[in-house]
Amino acid sequence: MNPYVARLHHLASQPSRRIIGLMSGTSLDGLDVALCRLTGHGPGTQLVLEHFQTVPYTDDTRARIRTVFAREHVSLEYLTLLNPWLGSLHAAAILACLREWRVAPEEIDLVASHGQTVYHAPRHQHQRPDFSLNATLQLGDGDHVAVGTGIITLSDFRQKHVAAGGEGAPLAAYGDFLLLSSSAEERLLLNLGGIANFTFLPRAGGDASTAFSTDTGPGNTLLDATVRAHYPDRQYDEDGRLATAGQVHHGLLSALLDHPFFAAALPKTTGPELFSAAYLADAQRRSGTAALGLEDTLATLAELSAVGVARALREAFAQRLAPTAVYTSGGGAHNPALLAALKRQLPHASFTPTDALGVPGDAKEAILFAVLANEAVAGQPVAIGAGRQRVPAVSMGKVSLPG
Repeated sequence: MNPYVARLHHLASQPSRRIIGLMSGTSLDGLDVALCRLTGHGPGTQLVLEHFQTVPYTDDTRARIRTVFAREHVSLEYLTLLNPWLGSLHAAAILACLREWRVAPEEIDLVASHGQTVYHAPRHQHQRPDFSLNATLQLGDGDHVAVGTGIITLSDFRQKHVAAGGEGAPLAAYGDFLLLSSSAEERLLLNLGGIANFTFLPRAGGDASTAFSTDTGPGNTLLDATVRAHYPDRQYDEDGRLATAGQVHHGLLSALLDHPFFAAALPKTTGPELFSAAYLADAQRRSGTAALGLEDTLATLAELSAVGVARALREAFAQRLAPTAVYTSGGGAHNPALLAALKRQLPHASFTPTDALGVPGDAKEAILFAVLANEAVAGQPVAIGAGRQRVPAVSMGKVSLPG
């Protein structure tokens, strides 16, 4: 038997596993590296976050990714070369973190690598009638991660969700359900990344089929892109200062909301391919706001993100009261302008960082992929959700062996 296959068999029978979860989102700020110790599996999963670090992307790395990111036309040669280059970069980042944490690679059981999303193409969003399917593409080859670190690597998580009939995103529901369900309350876990999404969790012990995740629209992606367009040396609106200084322009907001995505049935998914500079420019043209100041534009974009969340919640809970306990994560959870807009749109909700639940918001997505890897190796099939958003019990696309 291949020794790595034998090791996988052994890992499945261990009481606990040390797994590194990797995540890099559409903000391209860096690679989140979360070293987790996971005990058990399924609803009995217990997690300890031993170490966490965001390894910043350099300007060169961001520029390389943006050469293909959310672009319809790219060089196939460049895309092919970028895939292993990113895998090797992520492997080097893992080893650097382990050296800093004084942990030997041999002490790590698995790496769970999300990769870097460069194009998201759910069926409703692409204009290819000859391809009536959902698709999504992440770069950062798992084989290069495995060989570069010497650690068995699981990757291509989103492909399993697509193959099972989903849209490849959001994938948070499974890990959220295992780690953050509570017998005391229903919960909404609101992730404010480049794209905003939430997971609804019924009370622990309730009907798992009622749990679900959905994207709601832009989170930070338009805010960040607009800041970069005006200030190339900035990646985002620090502390929401610019947006806080502005006023919402309701004409522009109405034009931004005049898009079929916001009327589409839940659950749904999207990406910066739709919510792009071209989308904003079109709304500005239609509303006559091309000359609107930066601060007012950003205030309006923050309101757009909040309205997207509020509309999705009203649709999801049209027949009953929505949960009022909202736990936030992602970069937008640090943006006071975005949080203020959410509080205006959802005045009856309480907003608390997921840190209060023992899961740091900045590390949450990397942690969730570590959970998926744990389930893939040691779990018993337990699918959650219903219909086309049903989450496969094992969202594992590829196992990469170091040798």
